[in-house]
Amino acid sequence: MIIIKLGGSLSRSDVLMNCLNAVEKNYQGRAVVIVPGGGAFADQVRLAQQQWQFDDNTAHHMALLAMQQMALMFNGLKPNFSVIENIAAIQDPQNRNKTVIWSPDISELDNAGIPASWDISSDSLAAWLGRTLSATELILIKSAAIDTELSLQQLAEQHIVDKAFCDFVATAAFKTRIINAQNWVK
Repeated sequence: MIIIKLGGSLSRSDVLMNCLNAVEKNYQGRAVVIVPGGGAFADQVRLAQQQWQFDDNTAHHMALLAMQQMALMFNGLKPNFSVIENIAAIQDPQNRNKTVIWSPDISELDNAGIPASWDISSDSLAAWLGRTLSATELILIKSAAIDTELSLQQLAEQHIVDKAFCDFVATAAFKTRIINAQNWVK
């Protein structure tokens, strides 16, 4: 199984559609889970929390809803990809060798003990999902320029991946790649 996280900032341009088309073309007939970033929806949560000063647990749940909104949008763009909410449904044999879009189940993540923190974004959630599903590969597609010479820790320091990402992939068995979207769809 391959986990492909599509950064939320990709939705600010036509590169998102190019990425979805690349998944459809290059991974057809393979087990692929697309993890959406929260994009502009998550940005609104950050702004609302700054203005209203509500707690991180509330912001975390709202950010997960942002990912769910992006999952619906991805599905609207690619109706042949199914939206799946939980681990059991992803592992269902009828979804084997299909491309699905993960719309994270808030209670499932709460039960898994995922901390409510902005240090954990959809990057780390994609890594958690990859570990949970015993994925063979995790690909993070970003709009940012990626210096392939940098370590994961250096990418975290440059805010290319979230602060917790290195911890989530430290003992993972899957291969991890972080790629600029423009380079990935060529």
